[in-house]
Amino acid sequence: MPKKYNIAVIPGDGIGPEITSAAIEVLEAAVAKKEIEIFTKELKAGGAAIDLYGIPLPQETIAAAKDSDAVLLGAVGGPKWDDMEPEVRPERALLGLRSGLGLYANIRPVKVYDQLKDASPLKNPGNIDFIIVRELTGGIYFGKNGVYQSGDRLPDGTVKGKIAFDTESYSEGEINRILKIAFELAMKRRRKVTLVDKANVLTTSRMWRTLASQMSFDFPEVELECLYIDNAAMQLISRPSSFDVIVTSNLFGDILSDEAGQIAGSIGMLPSASIGTPGTPGLFEPIHGSAPDIAGQNKANPLGAILSAAMMMRIMFNEEEIASDIEEAVRKTLESGLRTSDITFIGENNNVTLVGTTEITKAVIENL
Repeated sequence: MPKKYNIAVIPGDGIGPEITSAAIEVLEAAVAKKEIEIFTKELKAGGAAIDLYGIPLPQETIAAAKDSDAVLLGAVGGPKWDDMEPEVRPERALLGLRSGLGLYANIRPVKVYDQLKDASPLKNPGNIDFIIVRELTGGIYFGKNGVYQSGDRLPDGTVKGKIAFDTESYSEGEINRILKIAFELAMKRRRKVTLVDKANVLTTSRMWRTLASQMSFDFPEVELECLYIDNAAMQLISRPSSFDVIVTSNLFGDILSDEAGQIAGSIGMLPSASIGTPGTPGLFEPIHGSAPDIAGQNKANPLGAILSAAMMMRIMFNEEEIASDIEEAVRKTLESGLRTSDITFIGENNNVTLVGTTEITKAVIENL
C-alpha cells in the first residue's frame, strides 16, 4: 500500500499561487516513482480570504489545515490591503495559523550555494550553512501592551503625555521546548548551538541563558556559545560560516533571520518551517513576501517554495531521500546557469541564462 500524504496548500496573495503551484509540481514529480501519493487541498488565507470572506483567516481554513498532514503556504499581503485596520490585515492570517496549529518554533536554514556566492553582499562569504531556530508564540509580540495617559511631569515641568508599553515574558516551558529543538538539530549537524540574547539587560534573556546552560549538560557533545543580540548581528556579517544552529527569542529571531536572508544573496532562495508538538501539521513557506509588482508575469523565483516542500518531506514525513533529491535538483539547476532575475548579479559570467518561473521549475523537474 502506498503512503498517502494530505497537504493543505494556501497560495495566498501576489506571487503565492505561482510559487506554490511550482512546488507541488516538483513534489509530485519527486514522488512519481515512489510508493507515495500526494493529495492537496487549496485553502484561502490573507488578502485572498479578505476579498472573499471579509476576514484574513476563515475558520474553515484553520479546520482544514488541522486535518491535513502538513501545510504549504505561499505568501500573504500587499498594498491593496495596506489601509485596513491591523486586526484584519492579511498578515494576521500568519499569526492565526501559527497559534491555531500550535506552531511554536520557526526553523530557517540559511545556505549559500556555491553558484550564488558572488550574489552575497559579503566579499568572502565562505561556507555559509546554518539554521536559525526562532521562538514563535511568546515574547514581546504576544505580551501585554497598551497606551495610557500619564499625569507625571518631566524635569522641565512639561506633562509626559501618553505612554505606550509592550511587555516581554517567557516561561521555562516555552524556552526549554525551543532549546531542545535547537540542540537536537545541532546533534545532526556540526554540534554547535549559539544562543542569542540580551542577558546583560533583560531578565527574560537571563532565564534563556540559564536554561540553555542547564540543557547543555544533556547534550555534552554540543558546544554552547552565547552572544548578545547586537554582537550577534555583527558576527553574522564578520564570520557567518562559524555558525551552525542559532536559537533565540521571537523578536531577536525576527531581526536576525531577515539579516541572514540578505547575506544569502536572495530571499527568494530561502525556505522555512514552523513546527509544534509532534503529530501536529507543520507550516512550510519561503521567507519572501508576496511581491505583487511581479505577480502573474512569470518572474517569481519558486526555489524557496520548492525547498520548503523538501523541508516538509524531511521534517513531517521522514522522507530524507525525496528531500535530498529535490535539493540536489535545485543545485544542478543553478549549476546549469539558469537564473531568475532576483539571483542574477553584476559580474556573473556569461554562462547564465535568465528564465522565468515556469522554465526554472521545469528544469528542476528534469534534474530530479
